[in-house]
Amino acid sequence: MENTTIDDNQHDTFENNIFPGKNSCPVTNALKILSGKYKLPIIEAITENCARRFGELRRELDNVAQATLTTQLRELERDGIIERYAYAESPPRVEYKLSLLGQSLLPVIEVLKTWNDQYCQQRV
Repeated sequence: MENTTIDDNQHDTFENNIFPGKNSCPVTNALKILSGKYKLPIIEAITENCARRFGELRRELDNVAQATLTTQLRELERDGIIERYAYAESPPRVEYKLSLLGQSLLPVIEVLKTWNDQYCQQRV
């Protein structure tokens, strides 16, 4: 059996935190969703290997602190970027994968990488 952990209350929190006013800048909203030292590396790690377990992510991200990784994963889940699946097994197994919304970020991330490469070349 599998389940996700997002509930209606978290969707309400998402709406209130990300879109606080009608006059908010769309770019600012996008940056609020993606801000966090490990969010983009988490998205990339999950992309490369599809569903990932917590321990795999922690090792890949240079042993990020457990609390930090947990917080970042919860925020990405709350914002609809990743999905968390908890399997009713012994021992318990939890996997994370990109949601459809998260997958729609991949071209945006590629554009940011290209921009960064161009920026770094000009700054040399």
